[in-house]
Amino acid sequence: MTVKTFDPSESQPAAVQPNTTHATKVAPAMGQTNPGDGTRIGFISLGCPKNLVDSERILTQLRIEGYDIVNTYEGADLVIVNTCGFIDSAVQESLDTIGEALKENGKVLVTGCLGAKEDEIKQIHPKVLGITGPHAYEVVLEQVHAHLPKPQHDPMTSLIPDHGVKLTPRHYAYLKISEGCNHKCTFCIIPSMRGQLDSRPIGNVLDEAKRLKDAGVKELLVISQDTGAYGVDSKHVTGFWNGMPVKTALLQLAQKLAEFGIWVRLHYVYPYPNVADLMPLMAEGKILPYLDIPFQHASPRVLKLMKRPGNAERTLEQIQSWREQCPDLVIRSTFIVGFPGETEADFELLLDWLAEARLDRVGCFKYSPVDGAVANDLPDAVPEEVKEERYQRFMALQAQISREKLADRVGQEMLVMVDEIGEDGAIGRSYADAPEIDGKVVIGGEYDLNPGDMVWVSIEFADDHDLFGTLVEDDE
Repeated sequence: MTVKTFDPSESQPAAVQPNTTHATKVAPAMGQTNPGDGTRIGFISLGCPKNLVDSERILTQLRIEGYDIVNTYEGADLVIVNTCGFIDSAVQESLDTIGEALKENGKVLVTGCLGAKEDEIKQIHPKVLGITGPHAYEVVLEQVHAHLPKPQHDPMTSLIPDHGVKLTPRHYAYLKISEGCNHKCTFCIIPSMRGQLDSRPIGNVLDEAKRLKDAGVKELLVISQDTGAYGVDSKHVTGFWNGMPVKTALLQLAQKLAEFGIWVRLHYVYPYPNVADLMPLMAEGKILPYLDIPFQHASPRVLKLMKRPGNAERTLEQIQSWREQCPDLVIRSTFIVGFPGETEADFELLLDWLAEARLDRVGCFKYSPVDGAVANDLPDAVPEEVKEERYQRFMALQAQISREKLADRVGQEMLVMVDEIGEDGAIGRSYADAPEIDGKVVIGGEYDLNPGDMVWVSIEFADDHDLFGTLVEDDE
């Protein structure tokens, strides 16, 4: 394996590390929104899709109880901030948002991952009305009741759809199948925030998926902290759905979801051996041939320091086998550079591995100490300037790989799901792209399409991240 030598003097755009993996969501206005009636709640959701699902559940219950949701601080009787606490930049974003809500409104409840660090929040923002940790739905509602008593409302004029309140567009939705995680990665504090793996009953998951599909959802994004481990905690107990037995396991869940006839996309799947069992479903087009796998590194020594499972060479063999079974497979992943103890040799090994693996979509983070993480105590911290230099080298290599892989799409016809209408035309995604984290397909000059439309597009141009094309003419 060889890698092009990085020359910092070459003219090329610098990669920028994102603060969080997903955009802030402000809940849209819902309800009667009458000023002065003490039922108006503003809601801000930060962080990952798992947090977004928590927000949707809280909002659904608030609407069921008759509270109105507003999208401004000024018009709210109370503001709820659902926080993220995974990395330092996300913690700071959460603290800044809490501060802004206090300044603009003054009455703020805090929930979510950062809520597990109650003392830290109170030290900086002592005026918050209440603090709860992640997926503490009932306690959040109790705190709301303490400050805004339940409103008197007519359920006939305050109907909530069966699928509840959603913060995503109508045509796609996140389906969370479990909480928590059993891994002990040294850089991560998720288990201390969200607990050990706790899989939802498979019947409940499939019921929710059916409600979402019936409501018009055309793409389900299956999420959890460790999707491949679904059902491990319950010893893959047999549940029931529609009167039929179904094993609580990822393969059986994917098989049932495939019967819905909509896009099914899997996120946060560790490279367990059972991933191979999914390849026939992907090869046959029953679920999307897309895997989001957090490899994190390739150096065996660094992986051991991280307490991550997986052998780099074995993982390359797995990837090759998956691609042989499903040639259309797209793999996205995330990596950490500058982890404590990472040497130049470790990093070069990572670059070599990346060059051979040729992953389709890759995100990278410079290691950042997380309060409470075991990795904070590891020796041989990597200097910030070295982290930055390695980050830029990593992203330059991946940009080259991405550019080459997307160039191979030129001349193909791809099925595209429209997400929005932009200045240059409709903007959508193919099976190869998850919303908000991957690339886009721009359909030039098409302004008459609607979000959720699925159309065939002839790909005519590609850059480092996105594809550009035109509608395929209907011969009929």
